Amino acid sequence: MSTTINPLFTKSVGEIAAQLPGAPGVFRQFDISFCCHGDSSLAEAAKRNNHELATVIAALDALDPTAAPEVPQETGALIDHIQIRYHDVHRQQIPDLIELSSKVERVHANKPDVPAGLTEVLNKIQEEMAVHMKEEEEVLFPAMRNSAANRIAVEIGDYRQDHEDTGALLDEIARLTNSYTPPPHACRTWQALYKGAEQFRMDLVEHIHLENNILFPRFEAATAA
Repeated sequence: MSTTINPLFTKSVGEIAAQLPGAPGVFRQFDISFCCHGDSSLAEAAKRNNHELATVIAALDALDPTAAPEVPQETGALIDHIQIRYHDVHRQQIPDLIELSSKVERVHANKPDVPAGLTEVLNKIQEEMAVHMKEEEEVLFPAMRNSAANRIAVEIGDYRQDHEDTGALLDEIARLTNSYTPPPHACRTWQALYKGAEQFRMDLVEHIHLENNILFPRFEAATAA
């Protein structure tokens, strides 16, 4: 008697997030990284986050695979979406977070649970992402729009590494903010800082997912063919 293998077992979390509408939301629910750790198997990702694999699969199986994609699928339209929804938004988010963080660190410097060093990490993210996004907009994205896959293969690997480095900084922000959980005595500025930092994390994770798991593979596959 043969048994049917669930197709989810044969795919990485990045592939699942890219191909199954609604999967990113499920992965966020279980705190499963599908951007910087997109090459992990579903079993590895579930184990890493102490979840039962069967529970995660049940949530994914409940999704409608025929649902409309959540983002544009044509390459040019997807690039436009990334620039407008994420690049432009990040350029507003990060300076606001730096301003809030600087105030919280200064005003509450004597409190033991102040996120000391957060402003420094945010400044580093701002510097690195400014260069990264500018290069994407001026070099990588135009080459993709022109289908010049053979001229961007090396750079794609560099951009993936940038994403890994940014992911490490996001982990540091989560550590400094106690997973974006303000202490009971936190003032409104402190609360706004953590809320904004968590929104930035969610936006950046989705941004990296769209590039790592949907946009980049189109050109990597073309180069390898």
